[in-house]
Amino acid sequence: MGRRHGWAPLVVADGTPGDARVVLVDTTLHLTAMSLGPVASDGSAAVRVQAGALMEDLLEFLGGQRLGVTACPAPGDLSVGGALAVGAHGTAVPAASEASAAGKDFGSLSDLVTEMTAVVWDDTAGAYVTRAYSRADPDCAALLTHLGRAFVIEAVLRVGQDQNLRCRSYLDIPTRDLFAAPDSGVPAARTLSGFLDDTGRVEAIWFAFTDRPWLKTWSVSPNRPLASRAVREPYNYPFSDNVPEPVARLAGQVFAGAWASTPLLGQLQYLIAKIGLTGDITDVLTSPSVIRDLLTADVLTHLLAGGLRSDLWGASRDLLLYIRPTTLRETANGYALLTRREDVQWVVHQVTGHYSGLLEDYASRGLYPVNGQVEIRVTGVDDPAVCLVPGAQPPLLSAVRARPDRPDFDTAVWFDVLTDPATPGLHSFCRDIERFLFDTLDGDRVTVRVEWSKGWAYTDTAAWAAPDMLTRTIPTSHRIGGGPGWDDARDTLNRLDPHRVLTTSLLDTLLP
Repeated sequence: MGRRHGWAPLVVADGTPGDARVVLVDTTLHLTAMSLGPVASDGSAAVRVQAGALMEDLLEFLGGQRLGVTACPAPGDLSVGGALAVGAHGTAVPAASEASAAGKDFGSLSDLVTEMTAVVWDDTAGAYVTRAYSRADPDCAALLTHLGRAFVIEAVLRVGQDQNLRCRSYLDIPTRDLFAAPDSGVPAARTLSGFLDDTGRVEAIWFAFTDRPWLKTWSVSPNRPLASRAVREPYNYPFSDNVPEPVARLAGQVFAGAWASTPLLGQLQYLIAKIGLTGDITDVLTSPSVIRDLLTADVLTHLLAGGLRSDLWGASRDLLLYIRPTTLRETANGYALLTRREDVQWVVHQVTGHYSGLLEDYASRGLYPVNGQVEIRVTGVDDPAVCLVPGAQPPLLSAVRARPDRPDFDTAVWFDVLTDPATPGLHSFCRDIERFLFDTLDGDRVTVRVEWSKGWAYTDTAAWAAPDMLTRTIPTSHRIGGGPGWDDARDTLNRLDPHRVLTTSLLDTLLP
């Protein structure tokens, strides 16, 4: 285990009895070493990092050498081993005018690996041993994203020259524009695809029962724009780093059973983000009295004390890391929707439209299953050539492994719904979304895969529990398109751990 950040029970499931025969190895205690190889003539370098090192520490180490990654998960409190095990990702595709560079990868973090060292079974020795694997070794393809069915203790990653980024926040673009249908007549510059073409890096955070998402964009910006605020450390959104007192009070009431107040909670979260980012408090005056009572003068003064944060500039890690462990604790489902770059807006419109209609349908029945937000990110697919190892193998179980038969599927839209895990109707709501994605949306324009660290395989009462999803739908989503994939990864992982030391009940069902 690393930092235990993921939602999926890939290590120990809830309800495991205390006397179960389980051994946990905490990689964060000792497996934390990092070392850097020489910088190549193309500006890239190889960093050797052990599995228990934190992503935050790795990025700081690289930043000290003016190196970095193109994209990474927003929380820095993740172990490198855990991030690789689930094929963790950030949000980035090449902007329309962006030039390629050595070490620049737009897929999963696993795609950066050039070498891995794992604990595996050796028939000759009759014991488990440590063994190093080159990225060109077919066995490495299964280890790159292993879901917990292997014990990777060290990896070497190809990284590139660091880039300064400009991060801008927008809170005034309504969903009807940002998520509009491609043929709606909305100017491209106001759509998510338009921002994607312009900057290459976008994230939409859409609080439940609001109509204006918090849109963030990151663009490569070597020099600080005059309008931008320079930052020199990560986690630059204090209003979300720590739960503001008004949100805690209203959320406490909602979670205690006042579920019908969920729309007010969504509005409050949006307003606090807007005030913290822009300093604009005009919407407070027209808010419901419950929200006005919570946003007292002292609260507004506190939110405004840190200064405006809607336009930030700095080194990549200082803008890519922005979620602390102290943020509001929620659960999340998660899916990667592989598609063509030109179909991103269509995919976003289809999914957000279905989500919005489903939310209204549940509300009409007195159910409010989502009290957090929808998060949308966009990445590329894995490209083994980026690691610069001849014959490099793809991460077979990565959610963004490219389809050999569809080279035009070059982009992945990531769609997550976040909410309190005890919310009534949560599991059936997520089940309905999942069925829409796999049964209705999946087809010639989209391939849907689950995001391993999040929630999936929903029944009416639980996640990671739907038998048909676990044994048929999910494996099929990785088999489609041909080439090495699901079955090859399963067989390799079973051979490297024939005694199934590294497994759980979920993995026994998913990868028998």
